Amino acid sequence: MRGVDMSNTVAPLLPARSAKPRTVGLSVMIDGGLPTALFTDIAESFHPHIDFVKFGWGTSIVTPQISRKIEVARNHDIGFYFGGSLFEKFVLQNRLDDFKRFCEGHGATHVEVSNGTVDISDDRKAEYVAELSRDFRVVSEVGLKDQVKSELMAPVLWIKAITADLAAGAELVTLETRESGRGGLCRPNGELRFGLVEEILTSGVDLSKLIFEAPTTTLQEYFIKRVGPDVNFGNVAAEDVLGLETLRLGLRSDTLRELDPTIESKE
Repeated sequence: MRGVDMSNTVAPLLPARSAKPRTVGLSVMIDGGLPTALFTDIAESFHPHIDFVKFGWGTSIVTPQISRKIEVARNHDIGFYFGGSLFEKFVLQNRLDDFKRFCEGHGATHVEVSNGTVDISDDRKAEYVAELSRDFRVVSEVGLKDQVKSELMAPVLWIKAITADLAAGAELVTLETRESGRGGLCRPNGELRFGLVEEILTSGVDLSKLIFEAPTTTLQEYFIKRVGPDVNFGNVAAEDVLGLETLRLGLRSDTLRELDPTIESKE
């Protein structure tokens, strides 16, 4: 049986969505140890919807085929960087120059700078941002991984750290929410800290410079409705890449009516 020619299929009207390379509406997929063949399949299948891959925490050190994965990402116009925990490990050992060499050796153009685990002050982190921005494009991260300490971090401290990192040269600032959906922007029970989010959103910070880690559909839906479909997302699971794109385009029940470009003319 012949395949069906879908080239002239009529599609529904959808909201505008920029093509890669994008500066807004970024989707950062987390790779916490995907097998190389699966990673390759995902990149080939979904590359239009993946702007960056973050090789989570220190997985790049123990991934035997990390160079192959990086090659696959490059071949599909997907940027990459290593998780901030790796940066923190090098800092803990007072080996920043070795961190630079590691990133340069893998051809990284972006690096993540964080202080979510190691006791690095926000001021010192901003200094690292400034230093590394001389050689790399820096994605900083704000927020703590410890759930108790994170919940006690006042909104004013988040905003101060975001502002300092951007002033120091960070191109993007990631707002922490662990892949479990707990900690950072979320409470230990997984509930979003709505007051914190509102203070950040109304602080005057350029929202196009923020990446909201949102590992669940519930969080993704909230930020799309609150900020818009071009909100930047991090910690996107590989299996959720396509689902997130349908949320952005109103092709899923959660955002179907809100993002339908014809609704206003109907009502």
